[in-house]
Amino acid sequence: MLTVDQASEQLLAAARRMTETETLALNDALGRVLATDVVSTLAVPGFDNSAMDGYALNVANFVAPTTFHVAQRIAAGETGSALAPGEAARIFTGAPIPSGANAVAMQEDCSVDGNTLTVNGKPFHGQHIRRRGEDVQQDAVVIQAGTRLGAAELGLLAAVGVARVAVVRRLRVALLSTGNELAEPGTPLAPGQIYNSNRYAISALLREAGCIVSDLCIVPDQFAATRDILADAAATHDVVLSTGGVSVGEEDHVKAAVESLGALSLWKIAIKPGKPFACGRIGDADFIGLPGNPVSSFVTFVVFVRPFLAARSGGHAPTPTIGVAAGFAIERAGNRREYLRARLVDGRAVLYPNQSSGVLTSVVWADGLVVVPEGRMVQAGEPVDFIPLAALK
Repeated sequence: MLTVDQASEQLLAAARRMTETETLALNDALGRVLATDVVSTLAVPGFDNSAMDGYALNVANFVAPTTFHVAQRIAAGETGSALAPGEAARIFTGAPIPSGANAVAMQEDCSVDGNTLTVNGKPFHGQHIRRRGEDVQQDAVVIQAGTRLGAAELGLLAAVGVARVAVVRRLRVALLSTGNELAEPGTPLAPGQIYNSNRYAISALLREAGCIVSDLCIVPDQFAATRDILADAAATHDVVLSTGGVSVGEEDHVKAAVESLGALSLWKIAIKPGKPFACGRIGDADFIGLPGNPVSSFVTFVVFVRPFLAARSGGHAPTPTIGVAAGFAIERAGNRREYLRARLVDGRAVLYPNQSSGVLTSVVWADGLVVVPEGRMVQAGEPVDFIPLAALK
């Protein structure tokens, strides 16, 4: 079996970066991947300004307690005139520092009688002044290509005057489910049928990854029908993803259909839950086949597919991991890397009682996945790696 690291490396190596781009207004760019570096044409802030409401003055004129003549008032958006020796300016947060001033005394440290200012304590040179360019230097790269744009990134782009950005075209992903045993929610179950949970879970994960999803619903267990649907999907999508149907059973037709149209590799990966995983090409489209068990498909998507889609989109999506204490013990080492559904309780990871790959309630209950490397036993209180599910969105 391939290790998780080997499978990840091979999958990422096969990810062809999307080169098509489009230009969007900032309000339309949330969640998109930046196509080119953004270089600031200006400094931020563009001028020395006050970090506080108070009084701008020159510390060279100061011997505590010293009085100043308040000669002017400067609000944000206004510019003042130069200060003469012994003068101060009433100033507000964000307002430009006038020539001749080199410090701002907070209003809480001051008292004013008419136009006479008394400052208690001694300000130091540069106190409460935000310097030009201390946030962003002119001609600096503020955001690098490959960055997924969130609220902070959009705010920074606006701060440097950028109104429109070039982003990578979103991946078009065709999603199909296989199996005559599957039924859609809202319809009665025939004997031997189950509801198709993977369709909704994986579709949601794809959308969270920024993809445009075409839901092809349930594909019947027939070779010709499977081949035709795969061929049509590959012609109009960047990635075709299926759940179930990639093993070698008599009713598993995805493997043969993909191989008749392109190339397929079946991997057995040392991961639990999971192990069976398929990847390949149909024409110019990538093909990924996930296991049919709902927890297995969820975990393998998180571990393998999410980083692959990010790389395909020209970005990166490292799996976030934090260290926590184990609120459980594993007394027997396994030969596969395990991803255990867990919840943090008082800083310790507590496991869901049933870790079966078919128990989807374990994923709903959990707020993360504990990673237990192959060949490792765990004692209660020992540090373990934990993947917060909220950080994957």
